[in-house]
Amino acid sequence: MIGYTQNVTTLKQVTIFCDGSSLGNGRASQRAAGVALLGYKGFWRAVGEYLGAATNQQAEIAAAAVGLESLRQPCKVNIFTDSRYVVETMNGRFRRKTNLPWWERLDRAANGHKVHWEWTRGHVGNLLQEAADNAARRIAAAGQVDESILRDAVDKVGTIETTDNTDL
Repeated sequence: MIGYTQNVTTLKQVTIFCDGSSLGNGRASQRAAGVALLGYKGFWRAVGEYLGAATNQQAEIAAAAVGLESLRQPCKVNIFTDSRYVVETMNGRFRRKTNLPWWERLDRAANGHKVHWEWTRGHVGNLLQEAADNAARRIAAAGQVDESILRDAVDKVGTIETTDNTDL
């Protein structure tokens, strides 16, 4: 176990704020997207994925997966999402009854990382959560990932250091 402990202490500490959006949730004209803002030492980058027809829950799961999939090496990750569904499921408090392929994707993305899942209230002025939410809604509306939308999200955030229990 000593080797494991040493590896954990050398992992990069990354913060991810993610959000999914499904416009027209439950309707035939549904358009969904997931966005993650990744922070390391105060610097941020944004990644996103247009999902097409997906529910809001699926978009929330995908947003977390997109963030984790973009990491190039094992990391210690604090993921903040306004989806209690994602946090409670990944923390083992909710059972997986539906969206199984989406959960499998998230499990694969989380594999190899030390992940801490934390719920954050959405739509209350949290700069990072609001930037992820806005970008996800804009990508869903556009029907494609537009790099300018991701750049806008990063520009909105600027250079911010976070702590494990951030109130940004």
